[in-house]
Amino acid sequence: MAADPARLAAAWACLTELGITLADLQHDARPASPTFDDYLPQVLAGAGPGALRAYRSYWQRMTKAWGNQAIDTVTASDLQAMRQHVTNSARVRRNSRSGRHAGELFIAAARAFYNRAIADGLIQPADSPAHRVGKPRRLPSTRRALTPEELTEINLVARTTGNDTLLDALLLRLHTETACRRGGALGLRLQDLDAERGLLLLREKGGTVRWQPISPDLATGLAQHAAVRGAVLPTDSLLRYRNGSVLTSRRYDQLWHRIGQHLPWVAAHGITMHWLRHTTLTWVERHFGYGTARAYAGHTDTTGPATTTYIRADLQAVATALAAMTGQPHPLAQPIDNGPGGLARL
Repeated sequence: MAADPARLAAAWACLTELGITLADLQHDARPASPTFDDYLPQVLAGAGPGALRAYRSYWQRMTKAWGNQAIDTVTASDLQAMRQHVTNSARVRRNSRSGRHAGELFIAAARAFYNRAIADGLIQPADSPAHRVGKPRRLPSTRRALTPEELTEINLVARTTGNDTLLDALLLRLHTETACRRGGALGLRLQDLDAERGLLLLREKGGTVRWQPISPDLATGLAQHAAVRGAVLPTDSLLRYRNGSVLTSRRYDQLWHRIGQHLPWVAAHGITMHWLRHTTLTWVERHFGYGTARAYAGHTDTTGPATTTYIRADLQAVATALAAMTGQPHPLAQPIDNGPGGLARL
């Protein structure tokens, strides 16, 4: 039913006489904005593991600075000033970019915080101060593919130093063969290993899940590792320390720190497990094409040219690339004649 113009005019006249504006009515229709202290637990409870790992410290920094303030009272200038402080106070590493990445990550954290507030109806999208602050443009990565000689040196140090050389050698082989991320390896369970068919179920960022072919040697090594170190139930973590406790990311940090002590060029370039991912995917792309490399990496996004929709490879193509790289047969691999030479044998 259409509103009566005369009655509508009378209502507006009454509101004007009372000093009430349209903005007042809209503001009252929304719930009062909570303070940062009150709202942070709600944001933390709704965040996934990846977001918590990346953003928690920045959310806590925002709360420490503005804990008693309502979340809609912080301005874009406030966030810009904090971004600059984060950039200037970032820890200096060999491969740091003068705090640029820290500043970018802070703005991403602030936007994630206010996206939650928008979804909860606490503020309007146009009122988010975080979305009015520009993110620094991401610079090209300094990572590159390692040469076969460099890969051999790294594996030699891992196998001949440290207090658990079997574990370290297994980790390097796992990441070289699968090009998995650290989170994917740490999330492996006993039931994720199909040793008979040479497959490993990887769960990585963005909730992606994929079966990744592995060589017979790696499949046997992982099965023996799990049996010896106490993985019994299907949901038990696959990778473990010698005492049977579950592997943590600390082992990765210790491993690369030790390798860097023996190989100064590793420390100078800030080499980590992610460099092995670059190495493997570069080799696969050079010898088997972009589509196979994309499948090998577990990339499922559709951003980029429209042709990426059609450039796809199946599990057999990934297994064929793995067999050529490792020099070991795989039950799902297609036969190839005069295949390329593989990466340094592990």
